[in-house]
Amino acid sequence: MEVVVALLMFIDNEIKEHRIQPSMSACMAGQRVASRDANDNVKYQCIKTKAEVEINIDGSKSIKKIILGE
Repeated sequence: MEVVVALLMFIDNEIKEHRIQPSMSACMAGQRVASRDANDNVKYQCIKTKAEVEINIDGSKSIKKIILGE
């Protein structure tokens, strides 16, 4: 488990996708770009949170589980 900055995509108020970002500023930039093309039921949010992380075969990290409220 580690603390990560994540860009979350919500569709109809439900988290549908999450991506680890290198920093909060990079996350905010990605959020602005994604929000420009999104329709009304899709929202993006950047958070700093604890998460269970897994290492992919190429060495990159991905979020396995977000831990909220701890």
